[in-house]
Amino acid sequence: MFTCAPGRRRFRFTGTCLNPRDAWGRSTNGESRAAVPPHRLTATRIPSRKQRADHDHEHPTCRHRRGGYAGVRLARELDADADVTLIDFKEAIFHRVASLRASADTDWTYAPFIPYDSLLANGRVVRNKVVRIDPEQRRVVLATGHRVPYDVPVIATGADHQEPARFTGNTVAEAAASFRGHQRRITDARSLLVIGGGPSGVELAAELRLANPRASVTLAHSGQRLLSHHGTGRMGRQARSWLERHDVRVLLDTFVSSAGGVGMGLRDQTGSPLGADVVFWTTGTTPNTLWLRLAGLGAWLDERGHVKVDDHLRVVGRRDIFAIGDVNNVSEAKLSPSAVAQGEATAHNIRAYLDQGKHGNTPRPYKPAPVRIFSVPFGPDGGTTLLPALGRDVLVLGNRATAALKSKHLAIPIMEKLLGRPKA
Repeated sequence: MFTCAPGRRRFRFTGTCLNPRDAWGRSTNGESRAAVPPHRLTATRIPSRKQRADHDHEHPTCRHRRGGYAGVRLARELDADADVTLIDFKEAIFHRVASLRASADTDWTYAPFIPYDSLLANGRVVRNKVVRIDPEQRRVVLATGHRVPYDVPVIATGADHQEPARFTGNTVAEAAASFRGHQRRITDARSLLVIGGGPSGVELAAELRLANPRASVTLAHSGQRLLSHHGTGRMGRQARSWLERHDVRVLLDTFVSSAGGVGMGLRDQTGSPLGADVVFWTTGTTPNTLWLRLAGLGAWLDERGHVKVDDHLRVVGRRDIFAIGDVNNVSEAKLSPSAVAQGEATAHNIRAYLDQGKHGNTPRPYKPAPVRIFSVPFGPDGGTTLLPALGRDVLVLGNRATAALKSKHLAIPIMEKLLGRPKA
């Protein structure tokens, strides 16, 4: 949760404030300490107003729930203008783009976890969970019971993905252990099945093939072509060609379901069995908004569980509460470039809201992009890329270009730069 308010007021808990720590549990003075577990917080006395005035200029305060691509971009944008607090139960941002390779390749086990320690020069990252927003009292409630006042909160809780593209557990160590478990299962399997032929399914099928050349790998998709909801026909053809050249069996127009009950086998729509030692489902995501419904704010959500927002990315009916990224109902592809664009747009609108028009700042509506660049890797050396082009609809790039754009590095250098990490 993100919050902003006029005046550089600190993150308050009835006379105390959180002691800022970096993503690995070190205090801001560099002293090494154990990472703060999700259910515990350490606190120090808040300086007096005079002491703070001697140290700070007047800035707004911001609370932001969860990191993710939209939230990290927004936090970075507002750090110089507001007292920013990012609240996330994780020790580090989870770079989901690298998660599929991390589940199959031991060299990438820790690649998706990028520390928060350099993200904010003036703000702070707090390990906790927001369980409720109280718009009337203008505060958020944490899992620990603490109540945190806000001026502008931003919901950026993202969406929940299916295994293995998920942060499993409460710590980096637990999530890495989950990846190692997937790696062992994949290496030992004689047959592997991926259900869902969107970007995640195609990418995962390629990673499985490269991780275990001896196993049979099958990709089952309900559509008539791969990448049917995200790319062009040419992208789908490139994906199918690469997979079949690498002995991945591609089944189109195939609807997979359980034969009945837990532990029963999988079958297609004709009743034919689809057995495999290891099965991964990549058939969609679910917005992380159950906590809002449990808090009595279900009216904020649409029928699919996304937060309803207006054209300024504010929760419908609320001028001071924003929702960005995969969690909202903006009609555009849920891709990391879209999330980053929403973060930038929201930073401007929060400045305009706090400025109240005094310096000519006015809010701007967010314009969803009909097409954004996105790439689907086929391992580190291949893939397909959709590239918007002036004067024509799109360009589709192949293996060499996609490897340079994304496949080799999976955007880790870009994320490290976004988080302010020094170059290695």
